[in-house]
Amino acid sequence: MPIISQILGCGSYLPENFLTNDQLAEKVETSDEWITARTGIKRRHVTRDDEYTSDLAYEASVRALKAAGVKAEELDLIVVGTTTPDRTFPATAVMLQSRLGMAGGAGFDVQAVCSGFIYALSVVDGMIKAGTAKTALVVGADTLSKILNWEDRTTSILFGDGAGAVVVRGEEVNGAAEPQGILSTHIHSDGNLQDLLYCDGGTSMNQKSGFVRMEGQEVFKHAVKNLAGVVVEALEANDLQPEDIDWLVPHQANKRIIDSTAKKLKMPAEKVVLTVETHANTSAASIPLALDAAVLDGRIKRGDLLLMEAMGGGLTWGAAVVRW
Repeated sequence: MPIISQILGCGSYLPENFLTNDQLAEKVETSDEWITARTGIKRRHVTRDDEYTSDLAYEASVRALKAAGVKAEELDLIVVGTTTPDRTFPATAVMLQSRLGMAGGAGFDVQAVCSGFIYALSVVDGMIKAGTAKTALVVGADTLSKILNWEDRTTSILFGDGAGAVVVRGEEVNGAAEPQGILSTHIHSDGNLQDLLYCDGGTSMNQKSGFVRMEGQEVFKHAVKNLAGVVVEALEANDLQPEDIDWLVPHQANKRIIDSTAKKLKMPAEKVVLTVETHANTSAASIPLALDAAVLDGRIKRGDLLLMEAMGGGLTWGAAVVRW
């Protein structure tokens, strides 16, 4: 009997501290009007000095497990998409495994920057369908504020911290005409474009955490092209048209990128989940954060067809089609 990876529940967490555009303008030469016009961002959440990626991941995971009605002991897999682990090693996932009280199983991190959640979801979906996992926790968590140069206007205005999680379980399709779960995932990368968006530190290179560096205009160009392309790929793989999608849940990088992608797909604004105004770009966390926000406020309902997409440093990009 075919197996499908069902998403049983989701959860999210944002740090209590936040930074408005006006507050940021006190640190760097910018303004609320300038940032809003170019990005759609009004504020971003930032961690305390003693608050780490695993802390955010834990809080989001607890909420996701509660929403799913699943106990941590039932998990046999944790995959965390993150670019900002607490430590070089061990993985944030095993730290989360210990803190949740998960018995046995496995945990590891996936590093695909802003595409991290889609990559992690793809890995988990494959493992469930292969029979090597049954119930998994998929987390996107990042604290990009830790690797920002707050004097660099090109990057400091864009990013924020947060975490989101989903609980996924393999279930038999049982001949359902419209089965609920992950219908397909699609991931890509192009290492030739790595210098467009990167961090200039690394344990092997210079033993520093480094800062985010970005060629904004080039990233924008490739984002619109690659996201539109992978979304078409995902639709065609499932014999779907854009009008079949109930909700587009995009990576919240920049409102102009989201608007451009939606326009290429001829998707109306009312079918796009937007959180970039108050979350900013939370990297791997942005899709599950947006997903949880739309589930909690009742927009996304069981049976709805979702299209998730993201692009990040690498360059990496990907999409997933999910029936909620």
